[in-house]
Amino acid sequence: MSDGVNKSNNKKEVRVWCDGCYDMVHFGHANSLRQAKALGDMLIVGVHTDEEITKHKGPPVFTQEERYKMVRAIKWVDQVVEGAPYVTTLETLDKYQCDFCVHGDDITVTADGIDTYHLVKEAGRYREVKRTAGVSTTDLVGRMLLLTREHFKRGDKEYTVALEHSSNLGTDSTARSPYTGCSQFLPTTQKIIQFSSGLSPKPTDRVVYVAGAFDLFHVGHLDFLEAAHAQGDFLIVGLHTDLEVNRYKGSNYPIMNLHERVLSVLACKYVHEVVIGAPYEVTAELMEHFRVGVVCHGRTHIAAGADHRDPYIVPKQRGCFKILDSGNNMTTEDIVQRIIRHRLEFEERNNKKEQKEISIMKSAQKNHLKQNGNCDVKVFPG
Repeated sequence: MSDGVNKSNNKKEVRVWCDGCYDMVHFGHANSLRQAKALGDMLIVGVHTDEEITKHKGPPVFTQEERYKMVRAIKWVDQVVEGAPYVTTLETLDKYQCDFCVHGDDITVTADGIDTYHLVKEAGRYREVKRTAGVSTTDLVGRMLLLTREHFKRGDKEYTVALEHSSNLGTDSTARSPYTGCSQFLPTTQKIIQFSSGLSPKPTDRVVYVAGAFDLFHVGHLDFLEAAHAQGDFLIVGLHTDLEVNRYKGSNYPIMNLHERVLSVLACKYVHEVVIGAPYEVTAELMEHFRVGVVCHGRTHIAAGADHRDPYIVPKQRGCFKILDSGNNMTTEDIVQRIIRHRLEFEERNNKKEQKEISIMKSAQKNHLKQNGNCDVKVFPG
């Protein structure tokens, strides 16, 4: 609000600042922003430029324009500030009338190894939220780099090989999906509830249904969902199982497992509801259950069902099937190709980030031992 007052209770509006790279926006970013929004009334998010990210961290996967667009579409974000400085200053908080800055409990440093939040921490204008375990941009880039080693394969024999690859990399085999062998995300019903809109369509609403993998949620998906949202009043997204995606997209997919993809899609402001593990074929029963008025698909190829049937034959027969042209032809495969083309750069980026974090953790452990005596204390990454 312009006067800085929450008129519902006459209290000062609390404005919260978050900033970051937001490269390959995933549900971990969204969860951090959800927690930040819960600490105030307005959430302002600063997004760094490509130049700043390259200088301090290494080349981003997505361009700054793509990243600005993705963050704007996260449903807890009220305002995006383009080209935010990499080191968060009190001047930045004051400029946007923010009371404090919020960040996850992971480590963020400059190219010189300086904590990017040291200034706001010293001023007492810093709050910390819990980082979402099991996902990060570094992790997702790592998963895509593994594609060139044929890390994901179909069938029991190949799956065993994939697990052996993952074990060699030190990942936790207990948290894997069979089709995204290096995922360490452990879903809970509570997390899905936190991301859900909790809304149901009104009797007069025109319900729109779309379905797909929505793997590595990106601006191509975003533009399509915006176009689908415009076709009605309530947008439902059906997400196919890992097994189904693996069948029609090939042995290296999906990169993110079903529950990761559910949260990524639920975080989008255009989406009202998600069907978890939706059938590949849009049946009459599905349409009647959700009172679907229109079924949409993008201009990408529609693979035949397992029985070689057209999965959209029912809505086509009913005259309520639409092909939408969102003006954006980006695919998940395009993102993977970006990574593979610049494989060495991204491997170097991931290695540098890991070394910086290890160095900081060792320093923190040493300082802790100095202050508390030589007790048995271990510091682990979040």
